Amino acid sequence: MLSGKCIIDALKTSGIRYILSVPDIVTSDGLLWPVSRDPDFRLVRVCKEDEAVSIAAGLSFGGVRSLVLIQNTGFMDSINAIRVMAVEYNLPICLMVGLQGLEPGRLPAESGKYSVRICPPLADVMELGNHLIRNDDDIPVISGEIERAYAAPGPVAFFLGRSPAA
Repeated sequence: MLSGKCIIDALKTSGIRYILSVPDIVTSDGLLWPVSRDPDFRLVRVCKEDEAVSIAAGLSFGGVRSLVLIQNTGFMDSINAIRVMAVEYNLPICLMVGLQGLEPGRLPAESGKYSVRICPPLADVMELGNHLIRNDDDIPVISGEIERAYAAPGPVAFFLGRSPAA
């Protein structure tokens, strides 16, 4: 199981206050809708994922912690913005990417979905720290890696291997 509540708790522990998102089917029920009702977060809905990356960059300059919540197709759509702002400028852009279409019990590299299979290798090639979050046992890495991202500074991506439960 992957608990949306546990992910939300990890984000709060990490000091995340802004969630920048394009709604997606992977994270909507377990993360996006609960975040939209949580007074500890400010949800900013954007039209395109690269806009979310740009807003996260601006917030980081103001010392405000944010998370970009998107799905894998949006990750690919925003690669150039991630490259410039997160990687080349070493900004603490934190991404949580729902892997829509990842088959149960498979790793992204084993997926029959091309758009799922290429996301972690793209992150690796970009030297973008990344972690696969498949179940509740993987959630503790979130707060530590967000802390590292803001201390270093530099980007980090969390790939969600399944839809979080509400």
